[in-house]
Amino acid sequence: MEMEHQAMNVKKLSETTVALLADHKGLFAMDESISTCNKRFSDAGIPKTEENRRTYRELIIKTTGLNESISGIILYHETIRQSDEAGIPFIKTIEDAGIVPGIKVDIGTEDLAGFLGEKITEGLDGLRYRLKEYARMGARFAKWRAAILIGQEIPSRNCIISNANALARYAALCQECSLVPIVEPEVMMLGSHSSKKCYQVTREVLSTVFEQLYLQNITLESMILKPNMILPGQDSGEKNTAEKIAENTIKCLMECVPPAVPGIAFLSGGQSPREASNRLNAMNQISASNLPWKLTFSFGRALQQTALAIWEGDDLNKVSAQQEIYHRVKCNRAANIGLYSDEMERRD
Repeated sequence: MEMEHQAMNVKKLSETTVALLADHKGLFAMDESISTCNKRFSDAGIPKTEENRRTYRELIIKTTGLNESISGIILYHETIRQSDEAGIPFIKTIEDAGIVPGIKVDIGTEDLAGFLGEKITEGLDGLRYRLKEYARMGARFAKWRAAILIGQEIPSRNCIISNANALARYAALCQECSLVPIVEPEVMMLGSHSSKKCYQVTREVLSTVFEQLYLQNITLESMILKPNMILPGQDSGEKNTAEKIAENTIKCLMECVPPAVPGIAFLSGGQSPREASNRLNAMNQISASNLPWKLTFSFGRALQQTALAIWEGDDLNKVSAQQEIYHRVKCNRAANIGLYSDEMERRD
């Protein structure tokens, strides 16, 4: 029976991974915490209520044609329990659209004790039981984010190892519960560091993450990596072309990511919507079919930013906001094929 269960587990993990990486589609990260969502609402002048959060998330998942470019949606623990105005659970609406539902399972970052200015992601306590509950609810993959800051004498080796170990332990629990883990070690854009420094830190982070994944017996074929691109700090003043960013990012990935990993879904991490699309496009143009893994997107802000500004919490703006979401996901699917261009941004 145990062997039979393991075989079924491997089959389910494989099916989910294939579905998430199919047909040049990407992932929609709709997994903002309540506090993050409220902050974005506040910045846009939208009242910070549970009903507004529910309405906004319904607007996203009911965007006509979303499934043409999106293979999976990452939900938050509030969202996975919500329903539309007619009482139909969001998770059913997502499944009915042929999109794979997923869930963010970390509970955010806290200060790393003894290491000033560094963060550790929390959420391992009780995670096995939460994952089982999410799986029963219909989730088929999960996400955990580690946030690595670059600054004077940071990140420390301990910060990198601690976060990599947590990511690997999370991934092991996911695969035990037949959920595909999205492994997200994000080297942050915050700061004034150079792209060279970002490369060095990202290389060390990714190498350490895969060391820890090996130690935890992770099936690499049934996971997706969600890394940052190689970018200078947002306060550095350094300017790089999309082609240079793509070149550096691919070089770093080739040095660190085993070919057994089936897909890499980039985070946007504060890039503007157009920057994120342009850089993803440059990577797919350079790589063509020469890489062992598929390159795709798992964007949050870069898919939502403009639509949220259009919506403003007003139902009269709903269709216009949905049209903007459709446009952005379509642009990023084109970037996955290397066919995105500035012409696509013209809205005549």
